Amino acid sequence: MGMLEKLKKWMPTKRKLMQLYFALLFNANLGGFVTGNIYQGSTKQVCVPGMNCYSCPGAVGACPLGSLQGSFSAGKSTMFYVFGILLLYCLMFGRMICGWLCPFGLIQELLYKIKTPKLKKSPVTRVLSYLKYVLLVFFVVIVPVTYAFKDTPLPAFCKYICPAGTIEGGLSLLANKVNASYFAMLGPLFTWKFLVMVSIVVGSVFAFRLFCRFLCPLGALYGLFNKISVFGVKVDAPKCTNCGLCVSHCKLDVRHVGDQECISCGECMEVCPTKAIQWKGNLLLLKKNEGSDTPSPKAKKARLVTRCIAAAVMLAVLIGAICYYFAPIGQTQPPVSADRGSEVGDLCHSYALELLDGSGFTGQTLDPTQTGKLTIVNFWGTWCTPCVNELPYFDRIATEYAEDVTVIAVHSYLQIETAAPYIAQYYPNSNMYFATDYPLDDMGLVGGYYSDLGGRGTYPRTLVLDEKGIVIAVFVESLTYEDLHGVVSSHLGK
Repeated sequence: MGMLEKLKKWMPTKRKLMQLYFALLFNANLGGFVTGNIYQGSTKQVCVPGMNCYSCPGAVGACPLGSLQGSFSAGKSTMFYVFGILLLYCLMFGRMICGWLCPFGLIQELLYKIKTPKLKKSPVTRVLSYLKYVLLVFFVVIVPVTYAFKDTPLPAFCKYICPAGTIEGGLSLLANKVNASYFAMLGPLFTWKFLVMVSIVVGSVFAFRLFCRFLCPLGALYGLFNKISVFGVKVDAPKCTNCGLCVSHCKLDVRHVGDQECISCGECMEVCPTKAIQWKGNLLLLKKNEGSDTPSPKAKKARLVTRCIAAAVMLAVLIGAICYYFAPIGQTQPPVSADRGSEVGDLCHSYALELLDGSGFTGQTLDPTQTGKLTIVNFWGTWCTPCVNELPYFDRIATEYAEDVTVIAVHSYLQIETAAPYIAQYYPNSNMYFATDYPLDDMGLVGGYYSDLGGRGTYPRTLVLDEKGIVIAVFVESLTYEDLHGVVSSHLGK
């Protein structure tokens, strides 16, 4: 094999370049990997086509699967919006999205390139390919809808299975030292998801696109529209000799070209002896000379010019997106209002926090800036060991200064279901107010009020407000009783 042939072997294909392009485009917030923050700007309201976790620091859009699950607990307008976008993707591309636009699909294909013995497709793998439809119905529809009727959002697939979320969201955030406190959150659920992720990653080394073939509900949904999608692959029946080379060459569990398992990668075109497999919906097809399959010179030149223009536009869009999201890093955490802030001396952001007690939500709300007293706002979670350890000090302050101080313990939306039982067991008669944050992402990983008050991933976090709602102290570490007593007594003069 000559040097040129060896070089060509390692050169990425057009499809790989497209996969890489969209992986970068969907994660253009490169500054997020530096700051460890999750982008929360306006483009997060738009679903990207492929599996790309909302909680990835670089993500600039929402995951369609997470948005679909979350829409069941949202208003009708949100549900129609998400369903409309998904339907558009389904009708336009079908599973071509899996083959060309999905970042997690690219990760699996790169893993498969590791030289090891490979698991070939068989009747067993074809049966296993139906598992993703079971996951679609149960984890994406039935469970989220059931919990929606209970007014408790639960994106079950994201929370219990999704390996893309664990890699792109969980591990990416944990890898940044500014999120070191996240390690205190890790419990049985993360351990389970980590094991699922490792199993899929290892399996993808031996089986081509293991997750896509057997477990991905989004691919299952897109596959249902493969036959009627505008773009994809099709077979010119008069030219087809039914030799079966296309099916035998394909690494997926297809029964025929373009069925629900086909990701329209186009590799089957290279082995078709009669060139019966074609792209459908391709507006840039070459016009052929009359009576010949050879494109005319004029058509060849037109296609070359068109491709150059398209490549230039795509490159410009990518560079523009990276510059837009990277330059204003502070933009990832937009303030609620221009005249409020979270630093000492700022008028604190206001919000009507939902209160809860040992039996659950009480139906009452409390605004930390409107108590008329010295107010301590502590962000905590039952999953956070330092938070739990310092909570008795806040309870003691709330008892000793009941007439002069309001203490509000705001539980993260993460594992909120554990808050009420914990309160019932340890603080049934506390003078503290217990409240819950609201989620800014589909998995409940990011708290809205926590972010408004300057939170960037470190728990516990505590702010002290004076009687007018002005921030007079901020703490981003565990506190002792002496720390709290010092601030309170200094301000009250007691």
